[in-house]
Amino acid sequence: MLTSEQAFNAMSVFVERYYTRTGGAGDMGSLLGGIQINPADGSPFDPAISEDWADAVKAVLEHRIASD
Repeated sequence: MLTSEQAFNAMSVFVERYYTRTGGAGDMGSLLGGIQINPADGSPFDPAISEDWADAVKAVLEHRIASD
């Protein structure tokens, strides 16, 4: 479970990596569309989003562990 601070940090890492990956060309509408949950299967419409989110959470948790 993430604390509120960790969740915020993970979101920040996630959005920054999205921006970098798209060369700054990815717009907020595309990101928001990709993270919407498909009611048919419960997964994000953009299948890469789940892995990107997991990587962002991992980065935040590893930073916390490294700084403890």
